[in-house]
Amino acid sequence: WAGEGLGDSGKNRRVCHAAARLEMGSLWEEFNRLGTEMIVTKAGRRMFPTFQVKLSGLDPLADYVLLMDFIPLDDKRYRYAFHSSSWLAAGRAEPAAPGRVHFHPDSPAKGAQWMRQIVSFDKLKLTNNLLDDNGHIILNSMHRYQPRFHVVFVDPRRDSERFAHQNFKSFSFPETQFMAVTAYQNHRITQLKIASNPFAKGFRDGDPEP
Repeated sequence: WAGEGLGDSGKNRRVCHAAARLEMGSLWEEFNRLGTEMIVTKAGRRMFPTFQVKLSGLDPLADYVLLMDFIPLDDKRYRYAFHSSSWLAAGRAEPAAPGRVHFHPDSPAKGAQWMRQIVSFDKLKLTNNLLDDNGHIILNSMHRYQPRFHVVFVDPRRDSERFAHQNFKSFSFPETQFMAVTAYQNHRITQLKIASNPFAKGFRDGDPEP
């Protein structure tokens, strides 16, 4: 459990005890060891593994909004060196794409509802289209990113914006870092995606088309 979010000091008691456990952690670890790659397309592509968390420590009767954003891990652009099967820095990063957040579609909901089941961000899509008007997360290909997950208490006070900095808690799981790509570079990532993604069974050797 990542019980200690990013700085608990001075947080509202309705978020300070919030804890988030990353689901499918061993699969994320397996991808992370190889160097996770996530496809970005003009139309938007869903993430695999899907970002899913199990929440605890929320006030069952309070309302919460859950959201995600993605931050660049560094200021570099990369290229894949096939002869060494490794990523190499290839210059400075392109200007950051518009910073967007993805709200979980069930937001806002009671703490009890969020804690009842695994929270899945399976509707979230990644795009490299700077002009995207579908609300997808815009990323630069060949750049590295860290997904972040935020729990926001919906403060009913009239002057709630004054307390905005107290009303959220953020979580980052290092094993979910990834390289945004328009096509997989590491063939072992391709193999692992096909082997572990139930929606990729049409690509498996010998399997009938879905």
